Amino acid sequence: MYPMRTLVPVFLAVTLSFGVMVAQEKGGGGKGGPKAPPKNLKVLDPANFMDTMRTFVPALGLADKGGCNFCHEMDRSLDSKPEKVTARMMITMVKEINSKFPDGKEHVTCYTCHRGSTMPLTAAP
Repeated sequence: MYPMRTLVPVFLAVTLSFGVMVAQEKGGGGKGGPKAPPKNLKVLDPANFMDTMRTFVPALGLADKGGCNFCHEMDRSLDSKPEKVTARMMITMVKEINSKFPDGKEHVTCYTCHRGSTMPLTAAP
């Protein structure tokens, strides 16, 4: 068995690391307090916009195309890339389609049409 003096420091290190990760996820972390609300957020819910944004990379196959930078400039609040403007229109379209379902569930996502491609796949393979 492992001696207690080995397990305690390992346990403390893991616990502290987890605490830092949770604080960063929630926008805290000590430096500057809570994270400022995003600038220029127009169609996504501020409470969970990052969860939604993270779904775009696999849905649109952006991992090898610059990831978030495919639509965003370094200053994320700028609207200078046409891909970002198009993304907003598509998000609005998906929200509108899903609002028509009486059960309130999300039936349509970006992946529904894009299937990992930046262009919607409109024809059967």
